[in-house]
Order: sequence, then structure tokens, then C-alpha cells
Amino acid sequence: MSEPSLSIVILTWNSRALLEDCLAALPAATAPLAVETIVVDNGSGDDTGVLLARRSDLVVVQNPRNRGVAPGRNQGLRLARGEFLALLDVDTVPAPGAFATLVSELRVSPDVGLVGPKLVGLDGALQYSCRRFPTLLDKVARRLPERFSRALTDDVELRAWDHASVRDVDYVIGACQVMRRAALHEVGLLDERIFYGPEDVDLCLRMHRAGWRVVYVPHAVVAHLERRVTHKLLSMLTLRHVQGLGYYFWKHRYLLTRPTTSVVRRAA
Repeated sequence: MSEPSLSIVILTWNSRALLEDCLAALPAATAPLAVETIVVDNGSGDDTGVLLARRSDLVVVQNPRNRGVAPGRNQGLRLARGEFLALLDVDTVPAPGAFATLVSELRVSPDVGLVGPKLVGLDGALQYSCRRFPTLLDKVARRLPERFSRALTDDVELRAWDHASVRDVDYVIGACQVMRRAALHEVGLLDERIFYGPEDVDLCLRMHRAGWRVVYVPHAVVAHLERRVTHKLLSMLTLRHVQGLGYYFWKHRYLLTRPTTSVVRRAA
């Protein structure tokens, strides 16, 4: 069997219908690349396993319980054989040519370690998926009424920019990230001490510190559902996210001012 040029890792949990839609979009999104798709089922209680059992074209990892985002994705990354590696959320539908465009950017720019696409809602509305590195103040501001927080969130999310051109950014969110195997090998896998966020920010910051560029590529488009969750699950995930943020700020030794590796000085 020939080696794939791209390995796509999809982590799923109780999301059979979303997984079917995501998988159905991949042939058009990846052509003409040689691709392997790795699905890590993080202990689903629905009939995801039935779907996966029918798909002999997939590499499948079945976990007995939910291990968290970083550990689950790392399982897939360890199995991946491609020169380029993609992390893809289950609630996404990549547009035709999306992955071919992202891989092309990596191939023509050898100093780029990681790229991300333009994310849009199912209605086509832009999602602000490339951002400045967060500070504690940014995170607190997101919990405030919009009239108090808008100036800060506009800056962090680069809202003054039209998001229509290829651009170096601090980070792209983990709904879809494509990276060079050599870059990931240098910086290491996702930090498994982060259960749910901000493992995507941490990875991009480590890329920057190792000398790799992180680039936003708007000509590649991925629809992103941004699922709603139950209040109970939201409370659990919020707690895990706060814990992850605390660890992230401690790990990288900053809190109120952005890391010196930030490539974004202003939101325009």
C-alpha cells in the first residue's frame, strides 16, 4: 500500500449523523490527494460504532471512555502515515478542494508549519477562526455583555480585517488544522494535560517558538456547525476549559500581555 500524502484525524463522540456528513464530504475535499482517514471514537454511547464497522476504508480507534480532545487526537496522530496531518472536528463539512488547497500552501512554503481554512457557518456566515494569542483579560471580556467586551474581542478575533487574503496569524482554531509532519515531530503532539481547550492555541504557540509560521488560507473553506450542548455538558466543558486555560497560562508564563512570538500587532 502506498503512503498517503495526507492523514485526516477525526475525533467523535456521540455524533453519528455529523460524522456521516463529514465523511461524505471528504472525497471532494481531498481530491486528488492520496488520503487516509482515521476516526477516533471517544467512547460514544450511540450507534457510531455500527457506522464505523461498515467502513473498511477507515482506520478506526474505539475508546471505552471519553479520553478528552488532546489524548484522543494524539491516538490518531500516532497512527497517521501522511506527510501532512490534519485535525478535523466532526461537526464540519469541508468544501470541495479545501484540503488540496491547504496542502498546496504547505508545499509551496517550506517554513510554514501549520495552516487553517476559512470557517463559515452552515449559512455561509464567516466565523472568526484565526486570532491573536489570548490573554486573561481577553478571556474575562468574553464573559461580559457585548457592549463592554466588543472592543477587546474585535481585536483578538481580527474583525477589522476582511479575512479574504492569506495571512500569518498567531493561531487558527482546532476545528480544522493541517500541519507538516516534520513540524509536529519537532514541537511534539498535543498537550494531554489539556482535556478541552486550549490545546489548539498551545500547539500553534509551540510552532511559532520553534520557528514555524502559522498561516490562514481563506481560499480553503470549511463549514463548521458549532454544536449546541446540554447545560450539564456545557458546565462540565466550561470547567475543563477554565482548568485548561489556567494550565496554558502557567505553562507559557504569560497572563496579561501576549507572548513575544505574536505575529499580529494590530487587527488590520
